[in-house]
Amino acid sequence: MRIRPRNVLLAISLLLAGLPAVTIGQNPPPPKKLPAGPAAPQSTHYPIFILAFGNDPNWSLRIGLKGPERMDRPGYPPVPLEAADVTHEAAAESWTYHAKDSATGAAVAIHLTREACTDAKNDTLTPTPPPSGKYSFRSSVEHAQLGSLIGCARIAAELFPKINNQPDQEEEDDAKKKPPVPVSSVTNFKSPVSVAYVNPGGKIVFKRGATTHVIASEGSQLAVSHDGKRLLYTHEDKPEDRAIFLYDFATEKSTELVRGQVQQAFWSPDDARFAFMKFVDGKWHLWSAPVASPETATSVFPGDIVSIHGWVDAQTILVDDLQQLSWVTDAGTIQQAIPEKDILGDAFGSSSADTFRVHPLNPDLLLVSAEWLKPPAGVPTDTHTGGGLGFFLYEIRSKRRTLLSPSNMFAQYGEWSRDGFQVFFTGADSSRRYAIYHMFWDGIGLQKYASGTSLVIGQ
Repeated sequence: MRIRPRNVLLAISLLLAGLPAVTIGQNPPPPKKLPAGPAAPQSTHYPIFILAFGNDPNWSLRIGLKGPERMDRPGYPPVPLEAADVTHEAAAESWTYHAKDSATGAAVAIHLTREACTDAKNDTLTPTPPPSGKYSFRSSVEHAQLGSLIGCARIAAELFPKINNQPDQEEEDDAKKKPPVPVSSVTNFKSPVSVAYVNPGGKIVFKRGATTHVIASEGSQLAVSHDGKRLLYTHEDKPEDRAIFLYDFATEKSTELVRGQVQQAFWSPDDARFAFMKFVDGKWHLWSAPVASPETATSVFPGDIVSIHGWVDAQTILVDDLQQLSWVTDAGTIQQAIPEKDILGDAFGSSSADTFRVHPLNPDLLLVSAEWLKPPAGVPTDTHTGGGLGFFLYEIRSKRRTLLSPSNMFAQYGEWSRDGFQVFFTGADSSRRYAIYHMFWDGIGLQKYASGTSLVIGQ
């Protein structure tokens, strides 16, 4: 077949048009190089993401390219992990990942073996187990504080990072040019429906939704009902003459419930009763009364107590006497007691200013506000006593203690949000400017909430 010269020239020009332009005297640009990184030891391909998990109790642990990243347990904040070395065991399909609990420094080891596993019913991301009922890996976790956990693992394709979890240089440069993401869009903070606190002028502020009431009477030791419609507070004319009042948000009226040497009222979970302290025979005792008939108040526990820390459930009230934290039933018996030194550890000391708040959904988790025995560098201190305050989380069963309070604040009066995912507290900087702040329960998303102190949450 004979090709005409004109057709040949047209074909050559089309071919050249599809090639990149090269300037004479310059070399063509090298092809874009993909970021390099080691393949995960349990696989010959990457990117890789392993999800280990177990049941009874439920837990999950993420293993990325660099190793273990974090551990999750329902009802607890995530446990951040710092990856260390990986040991390839004698068996060809078995590995041990070593890591450290970033919050406490506890040693963690994760064992992974490629073999069919039925030690877990389902994982946290995909409730439906595989058709065969077997997962690809057998896994176990050894945490120096949380103990031993067993389960299974799988390759979590839905969690695969981008190539080796590393952006290319162009994307990284573009990201640096973009403005920072606003904090509010990162934390996704949801404001409580009902709160009360003391404003800078010393007045009680009771806020429900967009409506705010400022109560004329001065008071302290605030407690908002669980439905967010009523407030208990203590008013003091003189030390031996106090009264506990109930303020109704709808009527905007305060009603005296009990008077005398009384203080620290807390609502029962159903808002039908309130517990309070009453000074009798030289000691502070635990009392309770129906809200509808406070004149029928009765003594619950005659022991000498220092503080009430709220109701744990409908029959149990949490109190302390500076020596131990006690779960007291409405029948007056001690259901459980923990020495305060076990909770506070070596860094904090016991005082009447300490507060212990049980997580609203997990009775094993405490939010503890206490005084530093030796405040760390950067923590503001009291000009008279030299003491500093901070707060931390304490897990009763494992005794795991996680510091939450910001390192540059005098922080006290920690309170849970009703869903248990937020912590509110009163903080002051080195110039002693007080304000109310909040953060997530894992310590991220710190923001100022309002000017004032002693915030409590209702609904």
